[in-house]
Amino acid sequence: MNKYNIFEKILIYFGVFVFLTFMLLPFVEMFYASLRPLDHLFRSPYQFYSDDLSFWAYKEMWKTVPMLGRYIFNSFFLASCVAIITLLFVIPAAYSYARFNFPAKNLSLYLFLAVNMFSGAVLLIPLYKVLRTLGLLNSYQAMIVPGVAFLIPTAIWLLKSYFEKIPIELEEAAFMDGASRIQILRHIITPLSAPGLAVVGIYAFIGAYAQQFLFAISFNHVKEYMPIPAGLYEFIGYQSIKWNEMMAASLIGITPVLLVFLFLQKYIVEGLTAGAVKN
Repeated sequence: MNKYNIFEKILIYFGVFVFLTFMLLPFVEMFYASLRPLDHLFRSPYQFYSDDLSFWAYKEMWKTVPMLGRYIFNSFFLASCVAIITLLFVIPAAYSYARFNFPAKNLSLYLFLAVNMFSGAVLLIPLYKVLRTLGLLNSYQAMIVPGVAFLIPTAIWLLKSYFEKIPIELEEAAFMDGASRIQILRHIITPLSAPGLAVVGIYAFIGAYAQQFLFAISFNHVKEYMPIPAGLYEFIGYQSIKWNEMMAASLIGITPVLLVFLFLQKYIVEGLTAGAVKN
């Protein structure tokens, strides 16, 4: 920032302020709506400040949806399983693409990108038939398996680029000492790739969180396995929608994602900036 003059700095900070305002305003409005009584949410004219704010909805939402805690746990559990399984598949696959030459290597990489061009909604019927044949409907696996399948292609591209930045001389030195390919991957490549693995893991975790609603309502009808996006449907009644309680539950539901960012933000920044500067 020192290379910019005062006018340029003002423009930069103003642009950041506008960007953050548009990004954070929906969350501020969600929080504000969760604090207001239901019959005051649609007052006209709209009043941003009100003296009737309370945390009543955060207490009542547990009574309206008794299984809300289970739904939140399911979301975190499903996203964590998808992220871990994705990494287990992606690490050896990305390493193979980064270090080996084999027939149709580039073609298969582009086919991975082509798979991501299809929306999950387009493949719901084929996926349903596959899961039904495997006997995985109405279970955690019904949401984990499709989630992993849709996230692997992009994750391979992300981690492959990171592996390619690791000097191959490190592996050659390990080969000279008698290390096998598996030992090199486990003891050298994986530790050095911690920031890249964090980025891919966060990508898979958030991607799994975003996919839960579609897969849950399509492949699962058991409440005990429902994630929070599908569980929010229970705040919708025949006569009215409890918007304040739904907003409160939504904010509580995104807490796991915020905590993941909070504890792993150091690795995320390192992974995103790795390789940006050449030595």
